[in-house]
Amino acid sequence: MNTSEIFKEFLNNIKIAEESAESISYRYGRITRAMNQKFRDTDSKTANSLQVGSYGRYTGINGISDLDMLFIMPASKWEEYNKAGGQSKLLHDAKDAISDTYSSSDIKVDRCVVTVNFTDSHIDVQPVFEVEDQDYKYPDTYGSGSWKITKPRKEMDAMVEFEVNKNRNLRRLCKMARSWKNKHGVYMGGLLIDTLAYNFLKSTNYYDSKSFAYYDEMCRDFFKYLYDQPTEQKEYGALGSKQRVKVRKSFNRKAKKAYDLAVEAIDASTDKLKHDKWRDIFGKEFPKYEGEEKEARAINENYRNTEEFIESYHPVDIRYDLKIDCEVKQSGFREGSLRDYLLKKIKLRPNKSLRFFIERIDVPPPHEVKWKVTNRGEQAIKRDCVRGQILSDAGSGERKENTNFKGSHFVECYIVKNNVVVAKDLIDVPISE
Repeated sequence: MNTSEIFKEFLNNIKIAEESAESISYRYGRITRAMNQKFRDTDSKTANSLQVGSYGRYTGINGISDLDMLFIMPASKWEEYNKAGGQSKLLHDAKDAISDTYSSSDIKVDRCVVTVNFTDSHIDVQPVFEVEDQDYKYPDTYGSGSWKITKPRKEMDAMVEFEVNKNRNLRRLCKMARSWKNKHGVYMGGLLIDTLAYNFLKSTNYYDSKSFAYYDEMCRDFFKYLYDQPTEQKEYGALGSKQRVKVRKSFNRKAKKAYDLAVEAIDASTDKLKHDKWRDIFGKEFPKYEGEEKEARAINENYRNTEEFIESYHPVDIRYDLKIDCEVKQSGFREGSLRDYLLKKIKLRPNKSLRFFIERIDVPPPHEVKWKVTNRGEQAIKRDCVRGQILSDAGSGERKENTNFKGSHFVECYIVKNNVVVAKDLIDVPISE
C-alpha cells in the first residue's frame, strides 16, 4: 500500500466504532432526560444539553472513555443557586437528578462536575447558566465557591472553520496525535492536543491543500513542532476561546522520540521497517506490514505471534504521569541506568541483568500495575520468543529480566485504575551481539 492508503486505513481503524457511538448517545440521552425532568419538567433526551470535549469537537478516537457534557440550566434558577453554598447545592441537586436513572454508587460530585461512572468510561456532567455570546457560567466548589466561565462553542466553531480552511486535516491530525498519546502515555489533555495541532497548522500553509499522501510528512513536522515548544511554557490559549489550557507535564522528550521514529519511517529501506516504525509511534491500530506473517514463517515455520495489547483489556485514558527506568547489572555489580545508556546511544550486551522499576508516579491508590515485555527481530522469531503478553505485577512495582539475544526489545508499564489505563510508559531495550 502507498502512503495515502496506509493513513486512510489507520484513520479508519481509530475512528469511534458505531456501537460505541450508539452507547455514548444513549447515555447522553438518559442523563439529559433526567436533568430535564428535574430542572425543566420535560422528558427531552436532547434539549438543553451540549456534548463538549473531544467528543463534541469530533477529535476523539475509538476507546474514548473521558466524556463531557454541559446541561444548560433555566435562567429562572439562577437566583436559587447564586448564593453562598449555591455551587455545591447545584451539583448535588444534579447528582440527585441523575441518581433517579443511574445507581448513586456510580455517581460522585467532584469540584466542578458530577461524574457518572461506567465500566468502560465516565461522563462529566456540568450544569451551567448561559451568558452572553453563548458562553456559560459553571459552578466551582473550591474554597467558598465561585462561578467561572467556559467557552466550548467558540472552541468547536474554531475547529469547524479551520477544518474547511485546512482541507479537513486538523481533526485527522488531532486523532492521530491521540493515538500517539495513548501508545506512549503522553500526559496531555485533549484540548491541549487540539490547540497545539491547530497552532501547528496555523503556522504553515504547506498542508492547506495536501491530504493523506502527505500525512507521513505532516506527522513528522507536527512532532518536530511539539518538541520545539519552549519547555518552560506552562499554558496555551485554547483554539477559538483563548481560555488557558495547562501543560500538565513536559511532552518534548516523547515528541522528540516520535519525530526520530517518523524520520526513520519515511527514510525506511523496506516496507516492513516503515510499518514497524509507524506502529512504534501510533500503536497496533496502524496497519501491519502485509507480508509480516509470511516472512516470519520463512525464518521459523512454527512462528507464533504472541503479542497482546492493553487496549484489548482496558480503555486507555492517560490522566496521570508515569516514568519507568531500568537498573543494569552484570555479575551482581550495578553498571548504571538504561535511560543513561539510551541517552548516550549505547546498546546493551548480552548476559546483563535488568531491573525495571517505577521511578515516578502520581496515580492515587488503589491501582494495578501491569507489564509487557516484547522482543523483536530475527533472533526472537528463530527462538519463538516474541513474548508480548500482558503481565500482572507481583506487588513490588518492578520487573526483572535478562539480556539474552540481539534485537530491538521494549518494556511497557501500565497503571490501571477503575478498569481504565490512566498512566503508561515505555522504554526501549536495544541489545547488540
